[in-house]
Amino acid sequence: MKILVTGGAGFVGTNLIKRLLSDGHQVTSVDNYMTGFERNHQVGATYHNYDVASEHTLGIYVDYGTYPTWRETKYDVIYHMAALARIQPSLKNPLQTIRNNFISTLNMLEYARQKNIRFVYAGSSSFHHGLYESPYAWSKFSGEDLCKLYSNVYDMDTAICRFYNVYGPYQIESGAYATVLGIFQQQHRDGEPLTIVGDGEQRRDFTHIDDIVDGVIRCSQQPFRGEIFELGRGVNFSINEIADMFGKDYPKEYIPPRKFVSKRDGEYDVTLADYSLAKKVLNWEPTRNIYDYIKESI
Repeated sequence: MKILVTGGAGFVGTNLIKRLLSDGHQVTSVDNYMTGFERNHQVGATYHNYDVASEHTLGIYVDYGTYPTWRETKYDVIYHMAALARIQPSLKNPLQTIRNNFISTLNMLEYARQKNIRFVYAGSSSFHHGLYESPYAWSKFSGEDLCKLYSNVYDMDTAICRFYNVYGPYQIESGAYATVLGIFQQQHRDGEPLTIVGDGEQRRDFTHIDDIVDGVIRCSQQPFRGEIFELGRGVNFSINEIADMFGKDYPKEYIPPRKFVSKRDGEYDVTLADYSLAKKVLNWEPTRNIYDYIKESI
């Protein structure tokens, strides 16, 4: 199959492409490299440095040198993984987040409609914690709504995968878009204390990237009309519990929550997936656990 992955140089996209290539597919990546890296490129895939939030994505107002040549291929599936995937940066720069998350989804859905391509969308567990708590949460849910709109009006095949606190190879370990586990791993390698924001009692449903990739691929293997599948383990741990997995006596440093707006930092206390629909319809269940992953990595 010919497959297009947006955000293909990022964390989720890289692992997805690696699996798709191993399954024998022809894979093209489109990424603007805001949070992706050339070092993540997989041999056998074709990569384009391109911003799918641009108006040129649909061939509109095309000038010399701006035409997206990746559009010329007839793909069987689009995996739309591209997004700025953190709450706190979205509070500081809402315009950038909404453009990259919402406008890019609209552009890619319209492209898929024009070419009659099956579409799989990377949603977010932030849906459960208030759509208006952060630009990130709103932008990701609005993408889900767009998928449902295009399925309802244009009879398009779309599926939505809600991710829960993904971890694993190629995760970002530093900077504004780093994952908690990525930060801990880097700090542990460097012999630094693990920095815990707040009291560390926030609970998260940590899901291994291999399980996420498996669920995403299963979503593309049959027609859906905007169905939503939660991809998480259905078990959560506090940040303190995760830190203790690196060693109960390993040093930890507690820091106050960052306040990007007057009342709150956009974070929430608990994430916990209900993957019963994914199990029933996709025959999907998570197989990896975070304790084993940490022990193997330290």
